[in-house]
Amino acid sequence: MAIEDDVLVVGGGIAGATAALAALETDPDARVRLVTHRQSTLRHASGLIDVLGYTPAGEGPLADPFDALEALPTGHPYERVGTDAVREALAFFDRVVDGAYEGGHTDRNALVPTYGGTVKPTARYPASTAPGLASDTRETLLVGFETLPDFDAPLAARHLEAAGVPFDARGVTLSFPGIRRDDAKITRYAHLLDRDEVVDADSGERSARDALAASVDTHLEDESRVGFPAILGDDRVETVREELAEALGVDVFEVPMGPPSLPGMRLEGLLYDALEDAGVRLTSGVPVVDYETTAETAGGTTDRIDHVVVDRNGAEVPHRADQYVLATGGLVGKGVDSNRERVYEPIFDCHVSHPADRYDWFVDDVFGDQPYARFGLEVDRDLRPLAADGVPEFSNLSAAGAVLGGYDFAAEKSGSGVSLATGYVAGTRAAEVGGR
Repeated sequence: MAIEDDVLVVGGGIAGATAALAALETDPDARVRLVTHRQSTLRHASGLIDVLGYTPAGEGPLADPFDALEALPTGHPYERVGTDAVREALAFFDRVVDGAYEGGHTDRNALVPTYGGTVKPTARYPASTAPGLASDTRETLLVGFETLPDFDAPLAARHLEAAGVPFDARGVTLSFPGIRRDDAKITRYAHLLDRDEVVDADSGERSARDALAASVDTHLEDESRVGFPAILGDDRVETVREELAEALGVDVFEVPMGPPSLPGMRLEGLLYDALEDAGVRLTSGVPVVDYETTAETAGGTTDRIDHVVVDRNGAEVPHRADQYVLATGGLVGKGVDSNRERVYEPIFDCHVSHPADRYDWFVDDVFGDQPYARFGLEVDRDLRPLAADGVPEFSNLSAAGAVLGGYDFAAEKSGSGVSLATGYVAGTRAAEVGGR
């Protein structure tokens, strides 16, 4: 006997979590299930919500992404859902994260310094990042640590000044109190500060926050803000940041880091707490391995998914829903896969448009405009995947996030924004169409 739901979402990243939450907001009585297999790629993401930093032609950084949305080419995910849906999705995100992010006061992109010393345009950013925005003219001290080589603070400061930021930046590299191992996980730094553990500092045993503040204080000159790599705690990042700021007498902020990313993990935590609070049924660690269809109508040309099959430790468990949302990610997340002959979507075998000759899938210039970056599902305005003839593959399947084609999220800096907007539209539509 199949497990019954009204909406079943496959995939647990931003797109999948947003789709499940939007479905329940649209129909609070709906039975909504989220099925995930692999660990979410959110922990490898910056934790920033980028709507559009650059146009597909490479123009930017864009001051106002909404000015450019209307001009995006046909088939771009934002063109499919429309500008109003992007705004609604951002407002929805603001409600879900409930003050943990900033940027909702304006349509304009904020400029966030990165750990490499570049400046990234983004629409929403963690509150812990806010005092470090590159549009702020206050002098800045960046603090790195000997055992955390991914963030070279002096080099990042020089890169920021070379990029033309409107403030003086200086970097120092210190020992992190209580950590001497070069291979310590980034979560170890966060745990020490989150729990304010007692550490063995140069001045003797003291709390981790006090020891860190004392270490930085001797290096402060005229700066009025200090930037740390994003390690300032797990659940108590604002408390840690405020205590460091009070001890140093300056503003303190976090610089988003590469993977593994604590801001990405924190965002994952916010979304999954919201899923639990909303009553979404969560089935994790299991893959969807098959599906069965029924004809939409007698003589109809579009199939309807009757149920999917989940592999639970070798046992095949059918899950039936009225509506399905596919949010399994792109080439990185294996929501889109390839072999020597073709590019394909592995669960429902939805059509993925690509050149027949695999040597046309890429260009020799590594930094060039790579065709494979736009591989993914083509969808209609209801986000239903389209077959090669332009007809929806299934009447009750929509797709969201990086599994969609028609855009290069890395070049545009639009990945999380597309996931948010299409997840919101797919989940809302699924609940509206499903209607119990």
